[in-house]
Amino acid sequence: MTPDLRTRVGSVELPNPVMTASGTAGHGAELARAFDLSRIGAVVVKSLSAEPWAGNPPPRLHPVAAGMLNSVGLQNPGVEAWVEHELPALRRAGARVVASVWGFTVEAYEKAAAMLAGAPGVVAVEVNVSCPNVEDRRRMFAHSATATAEVVQAAATSRLPRWAKLSPNVTDLCEIAGAALDAGAEAVTLVNTVMGMAIDPATGRARLGAGGGGLSGPAIRPVAVRAVYEVAAAYPDAAIVGVGGVGRGEHAAELLAAGARAVQVGTATFARPRAPLSVLIELERWCRRHRVAHLDDLIGTAHRA
Repeated sequence: MTPDLRTRVGSVELPNPVMTASGTAGHGAELARAFDLSRIGAVVVKSLSAEPWAGNPPPRLHPVAAGMLNSVGLQNPGVEAWVEHELPALRRAGARVVASVWGFTVEAYEKAAAMLAGAPGVVAVEVNVSCPNVEDRRRMFAHSATATAEVVQAAATSRLPRWAKLSPNVTDLCEIAGAALDAGAEAVTLVNTVMGMAIDPATGRARLGAGGGGLSGPAIRPVAVRAVYEVAAAYPDAAIVGVGGVGRGEHAAELLAAGARAVQVGTATFARPRAPLSVLIELERWCRRHRVAHLDDLIGTAHRA
């Protein structure tokens, strides 16, 4: 029996539920040297702003016991340069592309999204709301239901399906997910990194150039599983993309059982560039072993147990 792994995230149909995670594979085409990008569900590219952005000072990455801290600072060439120079390689590789956008203001999100309207091969826009809001004393958009709704609405200028990528660093994630869905998001991506920090005790200095950073990798998988489970329980009809610590097929199956319709593989690709494809192959074997004929038979089983 070959399991049917087709899935649907909002209005976006995918041949399988495995994607890359934004910011973990460059702009995506780099991974084409490791595996055929057309085999996975989609490639989610590094977050793009309307204008080029230099990002944070080095060092930007620091390994920890069960993952890594990063403080890249959303470095990117800007939407216009990406569409001209990076997107064509992804199209030649046969990838389905999800473009991530960010900004420091609502207007910046609106502009970045508008610049993606009509971009060939882009099937959806993931709105990365985990960015400082300079109009609100640098409070993150993702920490406010109102601000999250504003940027999701603003990104409608892309004329593409919108997914809202949310932060786990909040008191009530369900409230913010609900605001994103009410504002027009077809899906929510759960979760972004957990805030963390590492200090060199010999010098007292932070190990990242910008001070704190975001924790990703195996350490945050239980956080992602709980976030997906709780949002799926609160909004049973919502499309959810699970991300956080996925490195094996069973990890993907766990997030799908919690209620996700698709998953993203991120930090694992730093050590294993083929990780997204490996997760897909292992997930198919897992489904075969557990007699899961269709992905829908697995999605949300934790809510039916």
